[in-house]
Amino acid sequence: MTDFAGLNLAQPILRALSDEGYTTPTPIQEKSIPPLLEGRDLLGVAQTGTGKTASFALPILQSFAENSRKAVPNRPFVLILAPTRELVTQIAESLRTYGRQMPLRIQTVFGGTSMRNQIVAMQRGVHILVATPGRLMDLMKQRHVNLDSVDVFVLDEADRMLDMGFIGDVKRIAKVLPHERQTVLFSATMPKTVEGLANELLNDPVKVEVTPAATTVEKIEQRLLFVAKDDKRALLGELMNDPRIERVLIFTRTKHGADRVARHLHDNGVKSDAIHGNKAQNARQRALKGFRDGDIRALVATDIAARGIDVDGVTHVINFDLPNDAESYVHRIGRTARAGASGIAISFCAHDERGCLRDIEKCIRQPVPVFAGHPYHAADIANSAANDSGPDVRKNNGGGGGRNGQGRGGPSRGGPSGGGAKRGGGRSRRGSQGGNRGMAA
Repeated sequence: MTDFAGLNLAQPILRALSDEGYTTPTPIQEKSIPPLLEGRDLLGVAQTGTGKTASFALPILQSFAENSRKAVPNRPFVLILAPTRELVTQIAESLRTYGRQMPLRIQTVFGGTSMRNQIVAMQRGVHILVATPGRLMDLMKQRHVNLDSVDVFVLDEADRMLDMGFIGDVKRIAKVLPHERQTVLFSATMPKTVEGLANELLNDPVKVEVTPAATTVEKIEQRLLFVAKDDKRALLGELMNDPRIERVLIFTRTKHGADRVARHLHDNGVKSDAIHGNKAQNARQRALKGFRDGDIRALVATDIAARGIDVDGVTHVINFDLPNDAESYVHRIGRTARAGASGIAISFCAHDERGCLRDIEKCIRQPVPVFAGHPYHAADIANSAANDSGPDVRKNNGGGGGRNGQGRGGPSRGGPSGGGAKRGGGRSRRGSQGGNRGMAA
């Protein structure tokens, strides 16, 4: 199979795909769509940015093309659960895009917005319901949603669903679904908890996996910058002077941290906004639209809010704070290099984040290359990290950059965009980037 036409999809779907410029399935789509078209249950393991939404969206649309049905009030035929409002919105947008030539009603249900509008939409009748578990449970309790007609159930981002504490709601929802149904579960990682949930929900599933669990996308160039905690914002400002950082997603550990970073960037002339759970839904959607349309250069996000951010052309991901959960690192950097493109992931590491770094490198099974040629390189943190990991992982192969560019070999030249070499500022670690390449290059 070399194109979507080989999947025997209905013409309205093929025309919509062609209009979007999609002709060839991604590996996860090529492996998932045929068994789903046959009605099999499926367990999919795929990193973000691999095209997994279309993997289940296209077979769902094909089922309606083959069996046209009139929408019934409060009784959807397809239920898709996702952990965040952003991901729910993204999935619904994909379904509407691929199915725009089909007479389908697709409704989203999530918190942070008017329940009344969602109730009215359900009463009109819905073919496909895309929801977060919490708001769906609220509507079910009020008898505005009845799931006894669901014949396809999709659980997307199952690992994050469990991380966010939705496991109880998911099981309660699944319990009221018809026994005879098709069930699809997708997860970026496959911890034991997700395996257990899959065993409960799936019946003799086909298992597809396009990349080994916890390995990073190959086309992403990773860089690690050791920096004192108090110098992080100054370093970020230095980075943002590089025009090669055209569209960047910046991750912080906390909501307040995201707001502080966004304000700092704004005060320094960088068009930016923050997206996190404390933001109102319309503010989150406005920020995401501005980022997608190119009106915002930098979007600062927390891990949970970033689920569902599917924006083409993200040139860089910056981990302002390293994540506590090593597998979140994979999710974060996967926001660049989407759909086969290349991308760069830059991570800041302060002294108190060395443990997080160890966990990340164990998770991805490789050291992250160090870039020492920046004005705020903290050699003391780099040396501590080298001692943490042992001499075989981190080696000081040269002078290494000191803070503010003053390494043992003298000041750096060329600045953050890598205009010149750093005298004596050799690599502080095996595989690290020397000063002759810019941080953003």
